[in-house]
Amino acid sequence: MSALNNKAVSGYIHKLVGDEGMIVVEKMLDEVPDKEVTDEKVAEISGINLNLVRKTLYILYENHLAIYRRERDKDSGWLTYLWKLDLDNAEHMLRNETRKLIKKLERRLEFENNEFYMCQDEPPHRILFDYAMEANFMCPVDESPLMHYDNTEEKQALKTRIEALKQTMAQ
Repeated sequence: MSALNNKAVSGYIHKLVGDEGMIVVEKMLDEVPDKEVTDEKVAEISGINLNLVRKTLYILYENHLAIYRRERDKDSGWLTYLWKLDLDNAEHMLRNETRKLIKKLERRLEFENNEFYMCQDEPPHRILFDYAMEANFMCPVDESPLMHYDNTEEKQALKTRIEALKQTMAQ
């Protein structure tokens, strides 16, 4: 089964390489699965510009989704790069990205657990309780009164998102 059949993995790879990069990946999986191939050959079979093929392959390599081997031509001395997709790591890399996202959302939730006050002027901006208290609950910009800001919805949305991500990690 191709790693691209997994919607999450496919979305992760698409985020890394974009639309044209996905064409490169799909063509490599269709035309030369489990084979080493030059970047020129990949450009030929995918119909994508060689520079974009190289960029895509390097992005995949940096994210541990492709491997390459260098071979020196005995006559010319030129190096040839032979590329091969290694999408076995895709699910592992996706899990790492999900863990990072969960930590980021948890830090944001921790911040949202503060008490906020809000200036009603355009654009409205939130002020932490400590700063609001120092300013006698008056906006430091226009000196209008600060109103308590209820961020219960934001906190609930963060909790829901974190829980959903943790559920997918458990599967």
